[in-house]
Amino acid sequence: MHSLFQKESTMMTRKLLTTTLCIGMAAVSAFQQSSFSSSAAAQSSSSRLSIGKVFGGDNTTKEQQLPKDVKDAISKCRGAVQKALENRLSRMDVEMPVGANFGVEKKKVSSSRKRSSLASLTDGGDSSMEGGEEGLTMEKLDTSNRELARLFVEMFQPLGGQHISAVFNDEILADEARKLWSGDLSVECNIVAIDRKGKRSRGGLMGGKKKKKKAKGFASKMAEELEDDGSSGPFNLPKDTEVALFVAPGPKELIAIERICNEAGMGTCVILLNARLSRVEKYASDDARKLFESFEPVWFLGAASQEKSPGCLMHRAYPGKWVLARKPKIGAPKTIAIQDDMFTGDECAEAYATMEVSEIEKTSEKLAMNVAEWFK
Repeated sequence: MHSLFQKESTMMTRKLLTTTLCIGMAAVSAFQQSSFSSSAAAQSSSSRLSIGKVFGGDNTTKEQQLPKDVKDAISKCRGAVQKALENRLSRMDVEMPVGANFGVEKKKVSSSRKRSSLASLTDGGDSSMEGGEEGLTMEKLDTSNRELARLFVEMFQPLGGQHISAVFNDEILADEARKLWSGDLSVECNIVAIDRKGKRSRGGLMGGKKKKKKAKGFASKMAEELEDDGSSGPFNLPKDTEVALFVAPGPKELIAIERICNEAGMGTCVILLNARLSRVEKYASDDARKLFESFEPVWFLGAASQEKSPGCLMHRAYPGKWVLARKPKIGAPKTIAIQDDMFTGDECAEAYATMEVSEIEKTSEKLAMNVAEWFK
């Protein structure tokens, strides 16, 4: 069985790499098209010559540096995914800051408020970070997850839309994506939902009286996921899916994903987008835990434990190491620790306690705080 999965994985990886190499830079993101059209055109011709640059990122020399802005984050993420494909990985986990603003969808804000720095990923996003207190709403969260899904659909577009599936948790979210992506050839794909019953929405039940939700254990969730309601049956990926992008799945969705992974085998590339696996306290079974622990954290950019290390970020770009960095009031994040595995809370605390802050940084941060006080 192991050799069969290995053979499927090899075939899948070769097809992904061959297809993307032939097409080159077809998967250019929306913000790159608008802000970097001239440089992207010049880069396109040279990118076709190197498999490591198929997605527009070269992650070989600066893999331990945090991205400097949104464009750099997506480029480095693209490079990390490409490297994982080269190494025949078909189970990947990608995590961006909670509520990150990628600027892909049109915003109802003035141009003077547009930001392209790394702050646009964290500000108004991860509420545990300093500066991220603008208020994280469900709308912002859904938009962020949908934008990330769109960027990944664009990355794999050379495969052909019929081979890409963007899988949302419910029909409400899937319908919103269908509406926003409709008619855009750069994001052709199958848009599907794990929960197709249409009973859930972000604002409560769709029609009828609101019912009090009863707490359910994993056994009940599994039974609900597997049951056939007479019209749709359990969720399955569309036929010919080669890349499945699961968008912000929760504990219930992970049950369905476990089944899909077992049924599809290693020949189907499964990528989890913002699944927040490190925050999952309990899985449905030991087999489920083993499965999701086997997903490679190809890309991680988010807040470290703010209780243990205030103002710090964690980052990892495959195949590099994990980086713990401090975000000063002014300037780019500065690395304070590097190691092979994800930092635990205690490791964050130890690194934070032993870090050195220069007098220049202390003076700059004090000045920034004083200036902020003037506008209160």
